[in-house]
Parts: sequence; C-alpha cells; structure tokens
Amino acid sequence: MKNVRVARRYAMGLMAAAVEEQSVERTAADLDLVGRTLQDSREFRLLVASPVVSTQKKAELFRSILGPHLAATTLAFIGLMTQKNREGLLADVVEQFRLLRDERLGIVVAHVTSSGELTQPQKDAVSARLQQQTGKTVSVRFIVDAAIKGGLIIRIADTVQDASLRRQLELLRGRLATGGPLNN
Repeated sequence: MKNVRVARRYAMGLMAAAVEEQSVERTAADLDLVGRTLQDSREFRLLVASPVVSTQKKAELFRSILGPHLAATTLAFIGLMTQKNREGLLADVVEQFRLLRDERLGIVVAHVTSSGELTQPQKDAVSARLQQQTGKTVSVRFIVDAAIKGGLIIRIADTVQDASLRRQLELLRGRLATGGPLNN
C-alpha cells in the first residue's frame, strides 16, 4: 500500500507538469511506452529493479533505450525517479498516471468478472448499463474466472457488486448453518 501512495505522489507531480505544459496526452503516451517496455522485457525489468546496477548506469540505460522516443519532460521525470532510487516504482507510477488522466477526463474503469467469456452483445449491454448507472464514460475490462460459477462481479474503484453464483451459495450456506430464513 505504501508503494501505491508514493507512486501516486510521483504521478501527481508528473501530471501537474504535463498540465502546465499542456502535454497530458503526450505524457500518457510516453508512459504507456515505458509501461509496455517494462512489461514486455523481463531483462529490462530486472535491470531496473537490480540494486547492483548503479543509478548512473540506469539513467544512461533509460536515456539510450527510451530517450529517442520520449518527450523531454518524461525523460527528465524518469531521471528524477532514478536519482531518488525510485525507478522500481515506474510500473506503479504508470498505472497511477493512467488513473489520474482518466479521472481528469471523467472516465471510470470497471472490472467485470464472469465465469465464462461474454458475447459482444452481452459486453455492450453491461457497458451501457454501467455508463447509465455511473453517469460517466466507463472503460470496461472483462475478466474470466470460472471459480465464480456464474453471474458477475463488478468492481468500480472501491465499490464491488457481487452477483456471482459463488457468493449466493456462500450466503445460502451461512443461512443454513445458522438456521436463518432461506427466502431473504
């Protein structure tokens, strides 16, 4: 949890600089590239996280690999994180910046978990319903998890709506164990 708070602070600082320079979208694109590079290259990820590699060497690495593709502000920001020995938080900063950007644009992210793959019309219906409920633009990420047995689990920020068969069975089991009414 502490790392998320620190990453959020760094992302907020970068967002402030991007807003001032009117380059929020460019910075977001830069960070997407950084995030993809970290995700796709295990060697790069290990190198960034390694305490053996010097701060100077890591800064040179970022400049040589990512420098030609990034705006000066983004590169300077990564240099600052490296200087402060916070480069291990880059993936978290990327995610926090995305959340801040979505917040600025009025976009909320919803995670919808189902027991099987939903059809496109089902996905469209869920997306439309969530947009209607929230009154905002909703970016829906669909997840398949057979363990929920049926139904849906919807998570938007800290709010969870659990309409899964697994949850209903747990509630029924609890009522049977305590001798409570079954029709509630």
